[in-house]
Amino acid sequence: DILISLDDRYLYFSNWLHGDIRQYDITDRRNPKLVGQVFLGGSVCKGGSVKVTSDPELKSQPDPVYVKGQRLRGGPQMIQLSLDGKRLYVTTSLFAKWDDQFYPELAKEGCQMYILDVNNVTGGLSLNPNFLVDFGKEPQGPMLAHEVRYPGGDCSSDIWLAHTGVKNKM
Repeated sequence: DILISLDDRYLYFSNWLHGDIRQYDITDRRNPKLVGQVFLGGSVCKGGSVKVTSDPELKSQPDPVYVKGQRLRGGPQMIQLSLDGKRLYVTTSLFAKWDDQFYPELAKEGCQMYILDVNNVTGGLSLNPNFLVDFGKEPQGPMLAHEVRYPGGDCSSDIWLAHTGVKNKM
């Protein structure tokens, strides 16, 4: 997934297979700068099915990540940025068939949603250790949540316009 912050300053990119989310400062459109990156699982995680033998951007495979005592499953997929640009919500399911192929534990245990705290002044991302939604605990069995939307919209949608008093003339 990819999105741009409401102020057009940052671009966010989720790398589902690789397992990271990147934040780029795009104020100079010809020279984007990587200002935040966090690894959250994915295929290149230590102990996973993929062994990285050479990567100029990655000195070693990242360790598994835990939130509230639970290992994050799958890789970061869909992202939603809060209107104030300070929270990036992440879900870990892409499509059931692809989940089955690349992250079979998602079908058995369900996907998850977590939050990255965003430094929207100088750039930077950090995993919020106090927030985790585990869709494996749902009453109907493990669920695969692909995308989550705010009731009032987020920075990647125009839904929020209706809530600010501005009428959509389309």
